[in-house]
Amino acid sequence: MGQDILINWAPQETRVAVVEQGAVQEVHLERALERGLVGNIYLGKVSRVLPGMQSAFIDIGLDRAAFLHVADLLPNITARHAQHSSQKAKDANKDASKDANKDALPDGVPAIAAAPAVEAALPIERQIFEGQALMVQVLKDPIGTKGARLTAQISIAGRLLVFLPQDRHIGVSQKIPPAQRDALRQRLTALTAEGGGGFILRTNAEDATDEELAEDIAYLRKTWQHIKTGASTRPPASLLHQDLTLMQRVLRDLVGAETQSIRIDSREQHGLLLDFAREYMPSTVARISHYSGERPIFDLFNIDEELVRALSRRVDLKSGGYLVMDQTEALTTVDVNTGGFVGARNFDDTVFRTNLEAAQAIARQLRLRNLGGIVIIDFIDMVREDHRDAVLAELKKQLSRDRVKTMVGGFSQLGLVEMTRKRTRESLAHMLSETCPVCDGKGQLKTPRSVCYDILREILREARAFNPREFRVVASPMVVELFLDEESQHLAGLSDFIGKPISLQSESSMTQEQYDIVLL
Repeated sequence: MGQDILINWAPQETRVAVVEQGAVQEVHLERALERGLVGNIYLGKVSRVLPGMQSAFIDIGLDRAAFLHVADLLPNITARHAQHSSQKAKDANKDASKDANKDALPDGVPAIAAAPAVEAALPIERQIFEGQALMVQVLKDPIGTKGARLTAQISIAGRLLVFLPQDRHIGVSQKIPPAQRDALRQRLTALTAEGGGGFILRTNAEDATDEELAEDIAYLRKTWQHIKTGASTRPPASLLHQDLTLMQRVLRDLVGAETQSIRIDSREQHGLLLDFAREYMPSTVARISHYSGERPIFDLFNIDEELVRALSRRVDLKSGGYLVMDQTEALTTVDVNTGGFVGARNFDDTVFRTNLEAAQAIARQLRLRNLGGIVIIDFIDMVREDHRDAVLAELKKQLSRDRVKTMVGGFSQLGLVEMTRKRTRESLAHMLSETCPVCDGKGQLKTPRSVCYDILREILREARAFNPREFRVVASPMVVELFLDEESQHLAGLSDFIGKPISLQSESSMTQEQYDIVLL
């Protein structure tokens, strides 16, 4: 299946669209002021250890402290060092920063750069302590109110390999056929015998030559030396290494054998991307071209219109059916409806065909909107077991094309399909939109009449507690208008009951639910 990659570059934002068979499958955004943090390596400082959660908060210089779990500490540090760190933890308030640099760790890793973890059973409070300097890497970007997720197990991704500087493991991607893994592992072991560190061979290195692998190994080890130098010379909360730009990651992660073309609409960035490709991915050079057409590059496949639709709850299907997708903090729900589809011979076939088309659309929408976490799909009820099996098989088939890991269960007793999709970055909706300041994300507003009655109750409550000369209601024009018309009798009745005049003031800047009661 042919694939085209379009890159729209501007100084403030880079946008990448992956198109297959004329339809947008993925959209990636990177804004200059909001670059993602995944892959970045920091020299952090332990700000708080939480024994009850077996985790710690790490200051890496962001607005919110990042989160580190005990399972993400280094697994290969000696017990002697861990015991020594436990003693240092007791004396942390006395001389934490000095003790953090005393001991040299295995494989040439400085003490400041690694967490002294040993065994899964060893509690976190015996491994790290407040004030300790710690080299960490971002696993997940901050999402919502949650800080970044960290690991002390550093990995550096190259074009062909992933470097594990604190380990000696030699691995091969599970996506490579088992029959080839042993041979590839032996080749990689021979190439990395000198210099230390572990490596994992990526899927796109299946046909790489020894020379290409050696170049990637040299690049990764040089990068690690630069990081270690920074760890020993910079203060805590410093950025030691930043991941590649979105355009560079496109070549590293998105380009495959099925990629036909990579078009970019900036001549300057086209030159920079070519330079990067010649050095690290020469096989992609022939597919990179500069787009100089008069129409904006995203107009070639109506991508901007597709982005607008991706922010909508409703997704129309070609058959006349439609999906309703709701994203919450806990999970995403997808409801499938037949809509106006009546083309099949009988109702069962109508439902089956709608569900088949919905399975294809759902897989695409999850990729396009970058929805992660738990997803609950409510297909239209199907009586026949073979129909349910076919729809589930089609959903799994479409999801198998996803670069992000997914897991799908069967139909539950309630007829729902539960699945998960790994969260790797913010969803498209969170990147492009924000909570409505009027409804505060509820999607609904109180009616003007409900607000009027809230105001009447509040005035009565205030009259019992205070004795002002007059009450003045400041509210939106719609609420004030209702008080002057249909609710005027109720307002006058309350004024007589409390024995105080009630005046009205219209404020156009207020939303429908906002109001203020001023005591004069």
